[in-house]
Amino acid sequence: MDEGRFGIPAGVRDWGIATGVTAALLATGLSKQHPAGDLDLLGYALLAASGLALAARRRAPVAVLAVTGLCTVGYQVVGLDVPAVAYLFAVYAAMRAGHRAITAAVSVTMLAALLFAALAALRDTGEAFAHARGALELAWLIAAGAAGEALRQAERRADEAERTREETARRRANEERLHIARELHDTLTHHISIIKVQAEVAVHLARKRGEQVPEALLVIREAGRDATRELRATLGALRDDDGKPPPQGLDHLPELVERACATGLTATLMIEGQRYDVSAPVDRTAYRIVQESLTNIARHAAAATASVRIDYRPDALAIRVDDDGKATPDTVAMPGVGLLGMRERVNALGGRLRAEPRGEGGFTVQAELPVGRMP
Repeated sequence: MDEGRFGIPAGVRDWGIATGVTAALLATGLSKQHPAGDLDLLGYALLAASGLALAARRRAPVAVLAVTGLCTVGYQVVGLDVPAVAYLFAVYAAMRAGHRAITAAVSVTMLAALLFAALAALRDTGEAFAHARGALELAWLIAAGAAGEALRQAERRADEAERTREETARRRANEERLHIARELHDTLTHHISIIKVQAEVAVHLARKRGEQVPEALLVIREAGRDATRELRATLGALRDDDGKPPPQGLDHLPELVERACATGLTATLMIEGQRYDVSAPVDRTAYRIVQESLTNIARHAAAATASVRIDYRPDALAIRVDDDGKATPDTVAMPGVGLLGMRERVNALGGRLRAEPRGEGGFTVQAELPVGRMP
């Protein structure tokens, strides 16, 4: 009676068992010699009801226990001397569901009811005891209850083992996150801090001497500040599994485009559609796609202009970043780390990403991120 065998749906298994038990009970009842009458038909109806009730043993084990018990007493009273097979199945199901006290109480009540029914019908104490014992053998009753309890304990231990594995995996993931955070802090934070400090000093000295500060130096200073702030937020999220993600998102795109313009690139931002709130992963991914695209344009495209378009569609957030750089339709796009990272982020959200040269020249990055509309 293992619930997980052969991949058969639980409902089908329950009805199969109920039908098989019903057939066995009816076959046993019909094999006996009984005088025909209305009570005989009632007994067969109770036999069928006790067997078919087992179809609900998983959903309502206590109710099935009571129904099969009453049906067993009923068909014994009307004269059908058939073993209480359905009740044994019900005892197994109730014990497996953890209803030990109720099962014991119902079983004691049923044994007493069978004895009284036999006494009333036979008027002989010894024969009545034998009749009641034949209907519900105590050893089989104990075996059914023990089997249900043993399987319940085995399932409980399996659940505990699964929880232990999950807790161990979470603990290892936390330890790995802390390790990554420490490594990032010891390497990137140190070097970015040096770049930021050196840029700050250079700007300060140039202004102190009355010299014009080079635009590139100001860009380096601002980029160093932004990188330091973002790295600290990322490290905080790594150290705290329940912490909020780093704050950069769609609201920060104007600043991102403005910084791109500071490098000499003519960049524009266009927002289309009725804006709505998106989930934090979508918000963060959209920012990263635009950030990485603009970074690639500045580093590789030799472009003069770039356009960023955000389209709030009913079922998706569409992102498009175009440039007029040196890429041509014949150019083979080499997937660098940044492009691979974008694709992984988009795929993780169930979205789509295209990154390829444009027909009119330049490069385009297009992404669609599914959105769950937030209230």
